[in-house]
Amino acid sequence: MPSVYIKTFGCQMNDYDSGKMRAQLAADGFVAAAEPEDADLVIINTCSIREKPEQKLHSFLGTVLPQKKVRPVTVAIAGCVAQMAGAELYKKYPKVDLVFGPDAVHRIREMVEETKVRRVLDVDFFGEDTYPFPTDVDPASDGVAGFVTIQKGCDNKCTFCIVPATRGVEISRPADEVVDEVRRLVERGVTEITLIGQNVNSYGLKVPGHPTFAELLRRVHAVPGLEILRYTTSHPRDMGDDVIACYRDLPKLADHLHLPVQSGSDRVLRRMKRFYTRDTYLDVVARLRAARPSLVLTTDVIVGFPGETDEDFADTMALLEAARFQGSFSFIFSPRPGTPALRLMDDAVPDAVSKQRLMAFQARQREIQIEEHRKLVGSQVRVLVDGPSAHDEGVVCGRTSGFKTVNFPAGASTVRGAWVDVRIGTAWANTLRGELLDPDPARSGMGVS
Repeated sequence: MPSVYIKTFGCQMNDYDSGKMRAQLAADGFVAAAEPEDADLVIINTCSIREKPEQKLHSFLGTVLPQKKVRPVTVAIAGCVAQMAGAELYKKYPKVDLVFGPDAVHRIREMVEETKVRRVLDVDFFGEDTYPFPTDVDPASDGVAGFVTIQKGCDNKCTFCIVPATRGVEISRPADEVVDEVRRLVERGVTEITLIGQNVNSYGLKVPGHPTFAELLRRVHAVPGLEILRYTTSHPRDMGDDVIACYRDLPKLADHLHLPVQSGSDRVLRRMKRFYTRDTYLDVVARLRAARPSLVLTTDVIVGFPGETDEDFADTMALLEAARFQGSFSFIFSPRPGTPALRLMDDAVPDAVSKQRLMAFQARQREIQIEEHRKLVGSQVRVLVDGPSAHDEGVVCGRTSGFKTVNFPAGASTVRGAWVDVRIGTAWANTLRGELLDPDPARSGMGVS
């Protein structure tokens, strides 16, 4: 049987697209290869939000392409880097058989067939009325957690972001398709679902009569057998009262929310074209926590954005104190090709200053994480078992509804996918350690986050 190896560099959206490709190729008899050197088809699926995945693409190609000299192997480049630099990659790597963007994922079977007679380049966007969302379920789904896309593209114009150029305009997937895919995953044993999109809060708003995101959350929440419902990513500007009310009304909605703020400075937020202020962001946080006091908030932060002053960075540090984020993806600004922020580079922040600011932010973030985790010592939490610890024999790890990692000694009830009760004994910045309390894996429900 033909085999495929898919290497994914990037975000959850790239992971999801890789799963859809595996599902479609399975219809043609493709099975998963353990290593690229064992595969008949190798696909490198890439993100372009930051430079690192793009660098990894070129490095990985350096190991894969030489194999074409000794055996027949089809090599493809997919994802956002392919969308942005498709023609360039097609020319630079003549041994690559196929280059295609995210909008062509649904065509993977026919494109692979085409490569038998010619090289293929497909970086075209589909229109809003013709975009087909792949519906096949990833055969590699792990039976515990699953992702379901609800939209593609983005209509926002954040000056630092390349997504509108790589994913196209925002298109919402029909709600019936979303609910059906969730139902099929749950029937396969998945108990935790994450709905994904570039700006999930604006789901459905472009089409009169289309279900809103809050309405979609309620429909998915009603799927029998679902234990935890998550979503990513939210835009603070579009977080409405109807979604906030879901945190009051829907117990399966996770105690964790990732709400990117990017900066705590109003001046920098304006330059980023985020269309909210620090005060409006904190107001959203306050209303969310009023609806769900146990809510765990994480965020994204960019330091060293062009023109950022010491005062701007101080505002970001003050926001960290006010919001008490329990985790953040924080990065030094990375100029990406084709983004409006390139026009601001005359105000570039020196690298040394950006690095110093990042270190200061991450150090305080780590302290807050430890402080918040220590509050959980002695409490009982509900944990979804992921599997054995990678470092400690006889120890398993899992996640709470608040997306906290918990390690604890294994017991009879700690099969993968089970929900168990754990009493927390030790807290670190990124993980918690505890003791198993509930020997019955059949009980469901959640404790604190």
